[in-house]
Amino acid sequence: MSIDVRRAADRFLTEEDWLESRHSFSFGPYYDPANVGFGALLVHNDEVVAPGTGFDPHPHQDLEIVTWVLRGALVHQDSEGHSGIVYPGLAQRMSAGSGIRHSEKNDGGEPVRYIQMWVRPDELDLAPSYEQAEVDVALSAGELVPIASGLPKHAGSTAIRINQRGAGMTVARLRPQGTVELPVAPYVHLFVARGSVVLESAGDLGEADAARIVAADGQRVTAGPDGAEILVWEMR
Repeated sequence: MSIDVRRAADRFLTEEDWLESRHSFSFGPYYDPANVGFGALLVHNDEVVAPGTGFDPHPHQDLEIVTWVLRGALVHQDSEGHSGIVYPGLAQRMSAGSGIRHSEKNDGGEPVRYIQMWVRPDELDLAPSYEQAEVDVALSAGELVPIASGLPKHAGSTAIRINQRGAGMTVARLRPQGTVELPVAPYVHLFVARGSVVLESAGDLGEADAARIVAADGQRVTAGPDGAEILVWEMR
């Protein structure tokens, strides 16, 4: 088992007058051949978009794109006629498949912060699709909740499905000092979306810190005094 802790301040940063985006892996003009993904994860961006701005229509292909909003609301529209407003407690997935164009806008009066994650699907050239589901009530239990998964073990419990049988994302909203046990898996990616935690065998992680765990064997995560929200990818 090995744990590689990545601090928020060490990420690649894209900064515009309307956007602040921190990239966990190589993205756009930032390329590091030693950091092009982890397990099935290709992109893990922590983004803040200013009010009245956003991403104009742009194309994607052969990607499972999962968006998790932490603050504010994000308006989605795509070339297949899907539309939705994504806000905290709502799971969202867009399968780009054979090709799709979409826009993401902040039509509200406050900055929107969200995490966007890209995973390569099992099969290429699938029909594009879109799915969203409410998960706020399930998260109130303080346990890891399957949010976006293609893992067979989550077939009857995940809020939304992704077209990748070897990957799944769970989320926990932990009360102060609350604990959960991470999955036992070849690859686990832990991201602290809010608050702070102590990760067994690694120590303190603050907001937007991450840990890449190889041969994970069920490390415990304990929230700090203000609680925490964690995003966990389990990959096989």
